[in-house]
Amino acid sequence: MNTEGRRREDEAAPHLYASAAAEGRIYQAGRDQHVTEYHFHQPVGVAENRHADRLMEDAEFEERYLAYVAHKHSHLTIYGIDLTEAPGQWPIDTAYLTLHAGSRQLDVAGHSDVPVNSSYVTVHTDVPSDQMLAETPRVMLRGVAGSGKTTLIQWLAVSAATQNLNDSLEYLRGRIPVVLPLRSVSRAGETLPLPSQFLSSVGCPLSGVQPDGWMERVLSAGRALVMIDGVDEIPEAERDRAHTWIKDLLGSFSGNLWLTTSRPSAVPEDWLKVQGFAELMLAPMGYSDVASFIYRWHTAAGAPDSFRDSLLAAVRSKQDLSRLTTNPLMCGLICALHRDRRAFLPEGRKELYEAALSMLYRRDRERDMGEPDGIHLREEPRIQLLQKIAHWLIRNNRAEMDRSVAERIISDALPSVASAAAQGDARQVFRHLLMRSGLLREPSAGRIDFIHRTFQDYLGAKRAVEQWDIGLLVSNAGSSQWEDVLRMAVAHARPHERAELIGHIIADGDACQSRATRARLHLLAMACLEHATELDPQVRSAVEKRATALFPPQDMDDVMALGEVGPIVLEFLPVDSNDTGVQARYTALIASMVGTDQAIPIMAAYRRSRDVVMRTQLANAWHRFDTKRYGDEVIAHLNEADLFFSASSLQELQALHQMGGRPMIRVDAPLSAEQLRDNIDPSTLWQLWLTREAGGGDLGWLSCFHNLRVLHLTDKDAEVNVTGLAGMDRLRTIHSNCKVVVGVDKLPSSVAFRQYR
Repeated sequence: MNTEGRRREDEAAPHLYASAAAEGRIYQAGRDQHVTEYHFHQPVGVAENRHADRLMEDAEFEERYLAYVAHKHSHLTIYGIDLTEAPGQWPIDTAYLTLHAGSRQLDVAGHSDVPVNSSYVTVHTDVPSDQMLAETPRVMLRGVAGSGKTTLIQWLAVSAATQNLNDSLEYLRGRIPVVLPLRSVSRAGETLPLPSQFLSSVGCPLSGVQPDGWMERVLSAGRALVMIDGVDEIPEAERDRAHTWIKDLLGSFSGNLWLTTSRPSAVPEDWLKVQGFAELMLAPMGYSDVASFIYRWHTAAGAPDSFRDSLLAAVRSKQDLSRLTTNPLMCGLICALHRDRRAFLPEGRKELYEAALSMLYRRDRERDMGEPDGIHLREEPRIQLLQKIAHWLIRNNRAEMDRSVAERIISDALPSVASAAAQGDARQVFRHLLMRSGLLREPSAGRIDFIHRTFQDYLGAKRAVEQWDIGLLVSNAGSSQWEDVLRMAVAHARPHERAELIGHIIADGDACQSRATRARLHLLAMACLEHATELDPQVRSAVEKRATALFPPQDMDDVMALGEVGPIVLEFLPVDSNDTGVQARYTALIASMVGTDQAIPIMAAYRRSRDVVMRTQLANAWHRFDTKRYGDEVIAHLNEADLFFSASSLQELQALHQMGGRPMIRVDAPLSAEQLRDNIDPSTLWQLWLTREAGGGDLGWLSCFHNLRVLHLTDKDAEVNVTGLAGMDRLRTIHSNCKVVVGVDKLPSSVAFRQYR
């Protein structure tokens, strides 16, 4: 091109000079976008320039947007850590704890990837929660309150925004994160947002400057990581509307990664199955997770090692305490209370919440902050006002409210709370609660919620009991959103009130024609006994009578329902170590679903079983418990005959190695060839089952296992090379469902290769 031609081109598009980062974004956007434009009446050069303009504008905006996302979600709150001089938030890259997600389907039948003629039970699906989208692009993730669902979304958003990715997060390369909390984007009676409204619906300050059609172009190109948080936090009546909204988005924009979250029972099983969503459940924290959290918490807080060690010992030895440390929220509160009370801890959930509220109330005084807003409320009036806000939220099945509604509630309450009314009007008093209580927050402009749903349920239940709003409580007993409210109501109630409330729950269950609803109400009544320190013996007997009718479970539906009740169900499980039938298997499955240390003795009761199905269930439940304790008390005692010992982590594989190895091992973790070689004993191994890219593509490293006779390869997307196995004299059979297997023709005739799907 001559000089004049270059001059004219530069004048036509002087803005194409951009930063190196922007140029990378432009290249990525241009490569990924599949948008065709037709300009029938314009020169081609004009159309090309317009397309270049758009790419550059999109790239420059994405830089700003990703920086905003990285900043907004870069810190997570460790509840209670802000009692003294330490900050209450910590960088997510140092405080984040990877938990696991698994399939909700437990089954005593066969499994699709089990070799032909095998009698093995279903092997659990268990993946690090931040890697689940690498395996399937659409996931419905369920988890109890405080289990880390929102924290996981923060981690994925920051990882995608910063592109600071390790190998396990490489699937986020080039992704644009979009975080949509349903409680913020959903308004009663209003249409859920279109893609162009995503940013404005969550209060993003950049929404007004996003290029026209930018979000649609990102979605059309399949570049988005869309995370829809909190299906359970909108009223049940609005969930069908949310389902239609999600379905329409998926129908309009193929590709992309999609993650939705919910509490376990908020929506039916397979709510999004037709749309191709995999159903996964966040596993409760095991002892190793709790120990890791406690170590990190005490390091972050600068607390003495002696406090850390004494708390670890207490969690290990006290059942009531270990039962509470099942999620990050409760772990954080317990760490804070343990330090604050110098090793004294409340034992029950109600007492723990009371102590946490008292702790938060004392925060400002311990920081010597004085009264920055000129208002000082004692603990009792503060709790009374917060209860009224919580009560409005539970009555209206909401997790969030407009600020104007909250101020109106305070205005109505002030005449009866004289100590608060004397210090300011409703707006001032509410602002004080928002800024100083430690329990309220403003997630987006003009919207108010509690820092966690458990506090809303606790305070709302307290107010409902004080007003004896029993009709409200009983009429909602069948709703998943009200389970915690009902439990806390029983804890707050006086003995005769407890008897009346539990009696109504039993009666409603008795009157139900639906077996599932009847069982749900009776199980709720049973769960409430945990919080009824004093109760009419006749009522307790009536609850236990109905609970007895639920045992032993008759089918897998019963098993799933009982498994979700929680630790209290362990008290009712029929344990007979001599039982070798399906009831024993059901008992072990329920105990494994509870997954607490209290369940280990029940699992251990069956460790001498000769039933291969039972032993396989026990072996596959290892990942749900503390590796060492479960290994010592259960795994080490299992009869080895015809049993695959499943290792879902390097720690489990190392534990098997320390036990002297096992003849049949299944590796359910993406471990390297070196890790496998170092932690499997060649002298004992004769059958090996590799999944999830374990050992890599070239399997020549297996040649050192001279006693290996049978090899199973179950990774349908893998490409493996078995050429290096040709010299293994004792190898007789290879089962495979891998996508590509190279080198089969090099195997000797003594090796049978069996491909299955």
